[in-house]
Amino acid sequence: MHFVEVILPLSLAKTFTYSVSEAEFHYIKKGMRVAVPFGKSKIYTALVIEIHQNKPSLYEAKEIHQILDEKPIVTEIQITHWQWIASYYMCAIGDVYRGAMPSALLLESETVISQKQDLFVDQSLLSDDEFLVYEALQQQSSLKVQDIISILNKKNIFPVIQKLIDKNIVVLQEEISESYKPKLVRYVRLHSKYDSNAGLGELLETLKNANKQKEIVLSYFQLSATEKTRGEAERSGAKPITVKKLVEAAHSSSAIIKALIEKEIFEDYFLQEDRVNFNGKIREEELQLSQAQQTAFEEIKNSFTQKEVCLLHGVTSSGKTEIYIKLIEEYIDSGKQVLYLLPEIALTTQLVGRLRTYFGNKVAVFHSKYNNNERIEVWNQVLVNSEKAQVVLGARSALFLPFHNLGFVIVDEEHEQTFKQVDPAPRYHARDAAVVLANSHKAKVLLGSATPSIETYFNAKSEKYGLVEISKRFGNVMMPNIELVDLKDKYFRKRMTGHFSDVLIEEINTALSLGEQVILFQNRRGYSPIIECITCGHVPQCQQCDVSLTYHKHKNQLRCHYCGYTMAKPTHCHSCSSVDLTTKGFGTEQIEQELISIFPNSKTGRMDQDTTRGKFGFEKIIDSFKNREIDILVGTQMLAKGLDFDNVTLVGIMNADNMLYHPDFRAFERSFQMMTQVAGRAGRSEKQGKVIIQTYNPNHNTIQQVTNNDYLGMYKEQLYDRQIYKYPPYFRIIKLTLKQRDFDKLKEGTMWLYQVMSQNLNMPVLGPEEPAINRIRNEYIRTIIIKIPQNTSIVNTKKTIQKILNSFEAVAQYRAIKVTLNVDFY
Repeated sequence: MHFVEVILPLSLAKTFTYSVSEAEFHYIKKGMRVAVPFGKSKIYTALVIEIHQNKPSLYEAKEIHQILDEKPIVTEIQITHWQWIASYYMCAIGDVYRGAMPSALLLESETVISQKQDLFVDQSLLSDDEFLVYEALQQQSSLKVQDIISILNKKNIFPVIQKLIDKNIVVLQEEISESYKPKLVRYVRLHSKYDSNAGLGELLETLKNANKQKEIVLSYFQLSATEKTRGEAERSGAKPITVKKLVEAAHSSSAIIKALIEKEIFEDYFLQEDRVNFNGKIREEELQLSQAQQTAFEEIKNSFTQKEVCLLHGVTSSGKTEIYIKLIEEYIDSGKQVLYLLPEIALTTQLVGRLRTYFGNKVAVFHSKYNNNERIEVWNQVLVNSEKAQVVLGARSALFLPFHNLGFVIVDEEHEQTFKQVDPAPRYHARDAAVVLANSHKAKVLLGSATPSIETYFNAKSEKYGLVEISKRFGNVMMPNIELVDLKDKYFRKRMTGHFSDVLIEEINTALSLGEQVILFQNRRGYSPIIECITCGHVPQCQQCDVSLTYHKHKNQLRCHYCGYTMAKPTHCHSCSSVDLTTKGFGTEQIEQELISIFPNSKTGRMDQDTTRGKFGFEKIIDSFKNREIDILVGTQMLAKGLDFDNVTLVGIMNADNMLYHPDFRAFERSFQMMTQVAGRAGRSEKQGKVIIQTYNPNHNTIQQVTNNDYLGMYKEQLYDRQIYKYPPYFRIIKLTLKQRDFDKLKEGTMWLYQVMSQNLNMPVLGPEEPAINRIRNEYIRTIIIKIPQNTSIVNTKKTIQKILNSFEAVAQYRAIKVTLNVDFY
């Protein structure tokens, strides 16, 4: 008997055993995908992680359906790393597999329903739901289960489908569909009979009266002539010309090209093309480092001789990217692959350009705004260690690529909380997982930040990591000058226009008159966080979550930022019918509106989740700001992440307080990082920048530390607090979140879990607590927090927790409670 051990892309902690024939047994290798049956009628793409001959004792092994790969597409190091993620972050290995693979490589049997052909249906015998499905099938040949759920707008649709099958109206088919197709581009060339000079004369004669067609042919000659003069290597005589390019050049339409093809003047052909292509000149000249950069560069290399990880702590605009580029150069030359992780997609868009100037086509990009096909292309390039993917730039998911020969990992802006995945599982932290991944490849890791997280700085100070610091900005540019504006005082003296103090307006005016650009930071999107009735104080709430709705003026609607529920803006109070409604608080949308009225002659732009939805949403805004088409850019924390604009001299923080008072042990650290980073966008070239921070608490410690750029002061103060209150880096935190629609059952279940944990773990267990937002999408929420001291074995503690959770799940009345674990909770 021959068997394979596989992981399924489902939230299951175990692996499963399937039987294979002897021929398959010798053909299959670890890391190949196989299609396997699971459950009654589903087929999934499973990943082989072991080949063995041990028969499973608990169940009869089913046979696999088919082998999907010719060679492994996942490496053994990856599988080991995924297993580490599953055990460290206490999630199912199936979750890691599903999260790591590009979804187009995980074919699922989409149950497809189609109508039986040539059959008379008596519509009067159908129920309403059945008729809706039948009607939809008249419009399209087949429907997936998901489509029917949305047509009928209910979850339980199997009975309806069952009735239609019984009435012999529809049939089911299970189909597996491979969704990746190489991109084909359509080219045209002149028909071979016109190759000679005589042929050309004849051609122009034929087209004497067809002017539009003649124009296209002339454009074709012009294009092929210019392509030749560019010194392109001549392979097939003329350079290939795409239909798209020809249509654009001749200001014509593809219909005319079609006519020319029919006349046999042109012929068309297709070539396969990589989707993500780079054609540009690689810079030949050497990158010159400044004295401070050169010193840091040497120190980092020196640190790597003794330590695996090094922290580069350089103030904003100190030129960390150039140091990275120098280091990448050395690793590429030795034939190694480099992984460059960034916290935000907006940053990758800006950095791709900079890296490609140096490394040309060796840079591949991998993040969630790329579509399935583009992601598979990068996956395959990394797998075969291709030239095109020697440097992989990406957000946290790039960590899962199949590296063969990883030599160096950069985690830029390592303090960012976006490196931690919140939902769904695996809830991993990309920085920590990258350190483990690098370790299994024997690679080095460089963490870079102007405001390192307290844990990382603590590791560097306790000599677990190397530490290199740069305290000067590149090119001796001055650090920005920070000015605090006391909002209490300004409101009292009536010196406010909307949410702008007179100081901020004056500074914006000065900057604009000098042709410079301004960035304004407000940590809330939308127009206004709440709408309130003046008469009775009622605030419209989301029906499914325990939050007030945010007002979006542009769409004139109220929106829940948790579940997406929307309603039109009410004209009167839903509680007392009064028409006196007022908005409270402000978001980016409102700031943008106020700017338009205060500075009518300036162009304003907004960058938040609402304006960067599309694939190129970021590029459009960043490019138009870089090209100086926008004078004032308003944005949320997306702006705080390492973007580089040389013409920005003024940064305004609209309200520093709403960050400081978050109910979160990291609130002060986060506020310091956020404000320092936003401030760092100012004055990055010759001129000293200016930062205006509007606040009700100008004397607050954290705000003073930002003003004096005193990272060490903030670090020491926070470390002192963390020790007293048992927080990282002295304690590790695991947070359990329990969700259930029935409030009383949840309360009872959480209490049971809390008591068992307190008895079995001799460490602080806090809870059960109702979070600030205690209901989302109609589910009530409770949390329990476990604090694990530094000197306790984390592995044994996790084993105990897992045992308790297993017995919790075995209790019948608690089975409906969903428990999620967040290890190293951020």
